[in-house]
Amino acid sequence: MEIGHLYMEDFIEGPDRLRRHFDVVRPWVEAVRAGTGVQLPGGRPRVSTCFLIDDYFSRLSGPDELLPRLIEAASEAGLGIDYLARESGCAMAPGADRVQVRLAESVLHRLVESPPPGSSGFRPPVSRTGWLSNGRRTPARRSSAAMDSAGTAWQPPSETGARGHSVFMDVELWSEAEGERTWSCAFLASVWQLVRLGLLRDNGRVVLTPMPWDDAAFPREWDALPPVLRLNPRAAPFTAYSTCSVLPGRFLPVEHAVRVILDQVHIEAEPLRQVAERSAAEGFAVPAAVADRASYVFPPGL
Repeated sequence: MEIGHLYMEDFIEGPDRLRRHFDVVRPWVEAVRAGTGVQLPGGRPRVSTCFLIDDYFSRLSGPDELLPRLIEAASEAGLGIDYLARESGCAMAPGADRVQVRLAESVLHRLVESPPPGSSGFRPPVSRTGWLSNGRRTPARRSSAAMDSAGTAWQPPSETGARGHSVFMDVELWSEAEGERTWSCAFLASVWQLVRLGLLRDNGRVVLTPMPWDDAAFPREWDALPPVLRLNPRAAPFTAYSTCSVLPGRFLPVEHAVRVILDQVHIEAEPLRQVAERSAAEGFAVPAAVADRASYVFPPGL
């Protein structure tokens, strides 16, 4: 369970902002735990909690100042943070032999766009445009008057597989300035979901393995921290058959975009096989579609 994903600006508001966040989150965490138990034969789910820190888009404060306040605020609300993750790790992560893995870029290469019915292949691939949609975009207007005819009249966009009416979305995966690429929040959140579901590999090896953190003090610089910390040595596993994120309502369009992305990511056969076999042995039903393995709660007042 993700019990928070806040921007640096949220932390700058002070301890009261953090306490208010966890006070609102706590009853929803308890409800999700209870609901998950109903799905299991023994009724005792293994649930771990995680918190994602945005150190990718801004770094207004260091971990030595921010993290103790965060952990204290969660504890005061009766919540424990088992795992703490840095959002920048979803872009670039340490791999084997200390070689950096371009994690977001590797997921980009796994995208297999779903061609909408009747598409002609005119649209450039996502690897060139940086945009991914869940259907057919409105055709570009022809500049030549000779091309203007009844057959080239305006057409609305349409969602692939829409039920009755379309909810079309076009997702920006990155922006680029002076040769420097900045991944979008939606794309990094998609990587984050795949990591939590244990579905990403680097040459067959698991990525972003949580590192135990027993130090009393945190460093001053974010880059001195591993991408994922295990704060609770007795925590249930970090990767899971399904995920649930309790988030502020402003993340709703971002998570809609995440589902669009997850629906078009090609996952290697081996991790899918492992999850299917283990979940079946434990009697836990895992949806076939990766996007359906992620659920969300958007509490009012968060």
